[in-house]
Amino acid sequence: MSLASAWAVALHGVDGMLVEIEADIGPGLPGLHMVGLPDTALSEARDRVRAAVLNSGERWPSRRMTLALSPATLPKGGSSYDVALACALLAADRRIPGERLCGLVLIGELALDGRLRPVRGVLPAVLAARQVGIGQVVVPTASLAEASLVDGIQVRGATCLKEVLSWLRNPTVGLACSGPPRPAPSVTVPDLRDVLAQGDARWAVEVAAAGGHHLFLTGPPGTGKTMLAQRMVGLLPALTDQEALEVTAVHSVAGLLSPETPLITLPPFVAPHHTSSVAALVGGGSGLAKPGAVSRAHRGVLFLDEVAEFGPRSLEALRTPLEDGEIRLARRDGAVRYPARCLLVLAANPCPCAPPDERDCTCAPSARRRYLGRLSGPLLDRVDLRVAMRPVKDMGESDAEPESTAIVRARVLRAREAARARWVGTGWSTNAEVPGPVLRRRFRLPRAVTEPIAAALHRGMVTARGADRTLRLAWTVADLAGRDRPLAEDVSAAMGLRDRRAA
Repeated sequence: MSLASAWAVALHGVDGMLVEIEADIGPGLPGLHMVGLPDTALSEARDRVRAAVLNSGERWPSRRMTLALSPATLPKGGSSYDVALACALLAADRRIPGERLCGLVLIGELALDGRLRPVRGVLPAVLAARQVGIGQVVVPTASLAEASLVDGIQVRGATCLKEVLSWLRNPTVGLACSGPPRPAPSVTVPDLRDVLAQGDARWAVEVAAAGGHHLFLTGPPGTGKTMLAQRMVGLLPALTDQEALEVTAVHSVAGLLSPETPLITLPPFVAPHHTSSVAALVGGGSGLAKPGAVSRAHRGVLFLDEVAEFGPRSLEALRTPLEDGEIRLARRDGAVRYPARCLLVLAANPCPCAPPDERDCTCAPSARRRYLGRLSGPLLDRVDLRVAMRPVKDMGESDAEPESTAIVRARVLRAREAARARWVGTGWSTNAEVPGPVLRRRFRLPRAVTEPIAAALHRGMVTARGADRTLRLAWTVADLAGRDRPLAEDVSAAMGLRDRRAA
């Protein structure tokens, strides 16, 4: 009886867990048996591995072979285990030294001719391997740039199984090593200067970007709602190293990374169509849930254009991730967690007919109520800023030129830096992330300053959640003004930006 083991990584969302693959070759009828809750794709690995081993010039053991994937109770799926399965079997058959597999994680799918194909989720898998103290990882060459984003672990790339086996037999045989990361291609972001007039909406966009607040824009067609949303990404700061890894990990699991420049350094902009399902918006699928639009927009902007056309179930599914900054999805093979700390921008016409001039509206009052009534009160309560935009009356004949993205972004970055310095050590980086009790206790404002919020709460104009969100807005307005603490005028400005009647 011969026994050997290799290591792979099982992914649950963006969280990885080390999997030990034990291979046993003993007496009995020839065949390969796999245990450890493999899914269909993993069960089919027995045929891929056999063909790849034979086409790599190796002998296939003609005895009874058992592969056990531990932990046995953890569901495992996908094709990323193929290389580890092949190496565990060949080590058990004494074809390669088993001790070389200690402290080594193998990731990759095998083609029938032995080529290593890239798989999804390489970045979170390598991060999980580093976290448990693994020193080396071998990935397909096509995924080498992505795996090399992780510091503190030796990453090697191989094009075929034969290269991996040669390296395991003789360490002096080199595998491809990671080189310096390629710079990300420059991305041209539309300039805020292109948006005509709309001073109130431009101010709301600036406040939203400075504090990470959600925004709702309403107005007739052609007023610039979509243009403002598309230009918001240009106002946001570049992602920090940790944020870039978080965003890149989500896109890696979704299979959306560029092989050449996988690291995402700019805030993403995601704009799903209004026919998107609940699963497309928040994540889903059979087995283990895949990330949806709200997670792909993590640390960036999620733009829902024509939001009144979205299905109510899709919109209501956003309530929890907007509040918690993450989405938790339970499916057949277990529960997964994806980050979802995005800036939500909603845009809608005021009614179904949406004429350029509201005086020409032909909709009945009940039709107007039903149209925007698809956005429930609990959902709107989580949206901090609401702006009603008006038709553009001036196409640029005036001498005053709108401010550019660069000018506005400078103010946004100063406000963000002030907030980051205030919340340093707490885990929060923007005012929108700070819990209400912290603002009301540790950063309590004088009663004379918060009187407008108290009065609105007493009259039922805002909820307790809305009062906390108005406080966050007031801190952002103060940061933009360069003040250490909000004044009464900042609170009043925040109340105006959150006025429910604006929607």
